[in-house]
Amino acid sequence: MIVARNLSLGLILYYTWKKLLYYLIVSTTIYILHEYSGLLYFNIPSYTIAALGVALAIFLGFKNDHAYGRWWEARKIWGLMVNYSRAWARQATTLIIPNNEAESEEVHAFQKMLVYRHIAFVNALRVFLRRPHDYNVPKQKELFEEDNTYTDAIPFISEEEYQIFRYQNNPPNFLLQRQGEDLKLAFQKGWLSDYRFVKMEETLVDFNDIQGMSERIKNTPLPRQYTFFSKVFVLIHCTLLPMVFITEMGWKTIPIALIVSFVFLALDMVGERTEDPFENKLEDTPLSSLSITIETNLREQLKEHKDNYPPKYESKEGIIL
Repeated sequence: MIVARNLSLGLILYYTWKKLLYYLIVSTTIYILHEYSGLLYFNIPSYTIAALGVALAIFLGFKNDHAYGRWWEARKIWGLMVNYSRAWARQATTLIIPNNEAESEEVHAFQKMLVYRHIAFVNALRVFLRRPHDYNVPKQKELFEEDNTYTDAIPFISEEEYQIFRYQNNPPNFLLQRQGEDLKLAFQKGWLSDYRFVKMEETLVDFNDIQGMSERIKNTPLPRQYTFFSKVFVLIHCTLLPMVFITEMGWKTIPIALIVSFVFLALDMVGERTEDPFENKLEDTPLSSLSITIETNLREQLKEHKDNYPPKYESKEGIIL
């Protein structure tokens, strides 16, 4: 997620320079042909490009509105993850009660296991959502791309469980299943009453819902026709621009057409890079930062020493992943 108020020129050019170069070449070529070759004379009415520009602006506005809606929904879903994670740690440490003093250490270890496994679940879900989807599209290399593997779960589950977990088709769901099985064990041992067992199971269902809502956004992209046609319409509009301006502006057509083209190009790219919030891009929902927040909160609820807390997540050049 970009948190800096101002974007660096280098970052902007990193994603736009190829298309801007194309528009510069088109504008320069049209100027040369119009002014010096005598072969072509462009006289396209201005109302033509104005009508196309209005239609394109409406189309891009519709696309960007829905793209932002998807991004904001993803952020709200992971806001719930933070809240329910805190609730889970509180339930694990207060609702699971030993039958006698002799079981205190065993119950404490059991409580810690449930909380730690949940931290593993949060990290696993982050990785699961950021995995490349199966659209046969090469994954774009990002400037700040993170290492995205399940190894972040290693400190929070046993080696035996990790070896089973890592080969699952849906690793996060596997961990939720293990949590449910251990709650059943705690109930059988008398550490949980019927009511407390049901309340903790309801929290696991909430985590299931969070995962399902996240997977819905991940696996159901914004209809691709919006992305495809927005690119086509921007290309047509920006290619025609210098043909309209050339008769009135002369050489000034080149910078003016380039500036107007950049505006429409930026509008198109904002929507394109916002519509899929779980792709490990600069503009994505900051799952890594939220995962660290959850781990820190849960370790604190376990009353661990601050030396065990993960390092605070710092932005890199105005970017939080």
